[in-house]
Amino acid sequence: MSSPSAPDPSRRTVLATGSALGGTLLASGLPLTQATAADRTESASSAGDPWRAVLDDADLVWQRMPTAWYEGPFLGNGFLGSGIYAEPGAASNAVRFNIQHSEVQDRRPEFGSLFGLARLPIGYFTLEPVGAITGLDWRLSLRDAELTGTLTTDKGTLALRALVHNDRSVLAVEVTASEGERGFRWVFHPADAISPRAAFKPLPVGYQGNPPAQVADHDGITAAVQPLLAGGQHVTAWRERARGRTRTLYAHVAHSYPGTTALGRALKAVRRTEQLPCSALAVDHRAWWHAYYRKSFLSLPDARIQRFYWIQLYKTASAARRDAPVMATSGPWLEPTPWPNTWWNLNAQLEYWLIHGSNHLELDAITRALSEFRDNLAQETPTPYRADSLGIPRTTDPHLVNGAAGALTGYGVGVPGQDPPTPEVGNLTWALHNVWLSYRHTMDRSILEDVLFPLLRRAINYYLHFLEPGPDGKLHLPATFSPEYGGDSRDCNYDLMLLTWGCRTLLDSAELLGVDDPLAPRWREVLARRVPYPTDANGFMIGADIPFAKSHRHYSHLLAVYPLYELTGRTPDERALIERSLAHWVGFEGALQGYTFTGAASMSALLGKGEDALAYLGELMTRFIKPNTMYQESGPVIETPLSAAQSLHDMVCQSWGGVIRVFPALPAAWADLVVHDFRTQGAFLLGARRENGATRWVRLVSEAGAPCVVRHGIAGPVDVRDGRGRPLRHIDVGDGAVQVALRKGESVLITARGDRPDLTVAPVRPNEDAPRWGLPRV
Repeated sequence: MSSPSAPDPSRRTVLATGSALGGTLLASGLPLTQATAADRTESASSAGDPWRAVLDDADLVWQRMPTAWYEGPFLGNGFLGSGIYAEPGAASNAVRFNIQHSEVQDRRPEFGSLFGLARLPIGYFTLEPVGAITGLDWRLSLRDAELTGTLTTDKGTLALRALVHNDRSVLAVEVTASEGERGFRWVFHPADAISPRAAFKPLPVGYQGNPPAQVADHDGITAAVQPLLAGGQHVTAWRERARGRTRTLYAHVAHSYPGTTALGRALKAVRRTEQLPCSALAVDHRAWWHAYYRKSFLSLPDARIQRFYWIQLYKTASAARRDAPVMATSGPWLEPTPWPNTWWNLNAQLEYWLIHGSNHLELDAITRALSEFRDNLAQETPTPYRADSLGIPRTTDPHLVNGAAGALTGYGVGVPGQDPPTPEVGNLTWALHNVWLSYRHTMDRSILEDVLFPLLRRAINYYLHFLEPGPDGKLHLPATFSPEYGGDSRDCNYDLMLLTWGCRTLLDSAELLGVDDPLAPRWREVLARRVPYPTDANGFMIGADIPFAKSHRHYSHLLAVYPLYELTGRTPDERALIERSLAHWVGFEGALQGYTFTGAASMSALLGKGEDALAYLGELMTRFIKPNTMYQESGPVIETPLSAAQSLHDMVCQSWGGVIRVFPALPAAWADLVVHDFRTQGAFLLGARRENGATRWVRLVSEAGAPCVVRHGIAGPVDVRDGRGRPLRHIDVGDGAVQVALRKGESVLITARGDRPDLTVAPVRPNEDAPRWGLPRV
């Protein structure tokens, strides 16, 4: 039955917990009411398999030689990574296969996270043909996570096949040479084990590089053993095996500290893998990747953007795993960079946003790392506050340690009202927003109870030490730092916005957990008495002392709008404030970078401005995204393309505030669009299709039995049916939304009254063709 109106669900209601992460995923290619696990097998032909269709279409191709990391193919499994491009140098006639590893780092905290705890470069192999390289034809298969193709020289051809094995963490490169190229060779080049930042910034006093690697044979396996001054080692071991005209290189990297066990582990990994040709290695490798992609589906009529999106899913799984280190700025593909570690004032947060909607919580290293290394977060807080507070510095190693903070070595948490060190104090609270997103998208109570609540409580505690009443009776913050504007300001919006979100989330979480927390009155007081966010005629200021008055790539002063959704344009005045602030922020050219435009796209999507969101993504693609969809500022950074995938999510579906919004900000050109098993807050899996500019059907499956309000966007009267096609009781809550009660495992299908659409998942037809990513022929 329906009624004309009903109250919006409360914040506490929509936070209500349900089952742990898990649940049955829907099948493809059949009416969704008949879904079974068996329907997801690989029996579907290429022509009838929508995942294979979109993935094959998104493959990157190279018909010109890539010359740098941001042009070439890339392989990885969250730990081992390889970027592939021409060996630099005018006289070079070789192809470089970088070999880097996300766990390999230095261990000298006295020199800080930027030098003493930095990720260390390992080295690279060069594939050196007999003849001069004259051409190539390569294809990176996203579906199989393999690079295949041919390298042509004036002496013949080298047919290659390369992968970084998902489970064995081995780089395997199979090369089949024509007669004239049978003498090709592989050469390993150990890198200097020194912080990559040394190429950009002066060395701290007393810092020196680690000694050279020692290369030796070990019963037919070659190993480069890199000793570290702090103890421990990292080892690259490799062997080439011949099978007829085909030769295969197997390489593995191991790291150990403080012991020297890496050598034995690396040799063992190569020995247990070298017996297998690539065709055998590929079996379980492909099985993992094929299952990975089938957890969600998205197709839209912009061929370039659709391909970009699927490449980001490939990139994320190549760079991230739950048990891998939180992604450093360049992922596992370390290159010369001023940022050789994990950055917490934006980068890490943006890198992981897309895992929620795309249904890939198996990649959530942030929740795992913050929980596992919480004791280190206490030690990173200034000494007087360690008993009850936590903080995370701007930069850390994989164990969330910053080491010695200083102008050259790293950036500590700082103390509000003091400088030096820079009082940048909100980064942990922002990182915990990612944990909150993981909770809300799974309704896994253990995330809320074991990780979010205890850590957020102590992160907000740090703020509470410094809040003070002013003459106006409001609570104020001493001067803190808004990344990366410059200057400290009282009542800094970055911190006020995070503090507000944190107190509200703690109160809601305590109620859900049944916790009578003695700090709850203080959290309520903060919400009641906190000074308003500083604004002026141009919108949100940096803080009470600093207007927004220069080009600034970061949206640190706008977090209450996005991603916190504390201010969403509920009133005309609030909407005008957001619009004014957004226009003023992007109106200053000069310092704008790629993630400026992903943030602007998501804020536009919040306001329902699909054309603006697409225009901002267009600016990003045109000005900043590189041929292989990587991104570069002073050095390689990968958060921006990944966050662009989240901006696309925000155009397709939003689920903040307890309402699932289907297709809230699509441009007119995207008249057809399909999404399947898109994960929303409340632990729902969304399927929906848009045809000829109208939403045709919406389907939700509940994994947790959480409250369900969906703004479906279907014009006119609707049918609301359960998984067996029977009418389902519902409440019309207005504005194109219905409220339904779903228990765990139940589903709802919403269609126009009397419509019985085909629910088959299939790609949409592109509006026009577009060049592939990579370096196709021009």
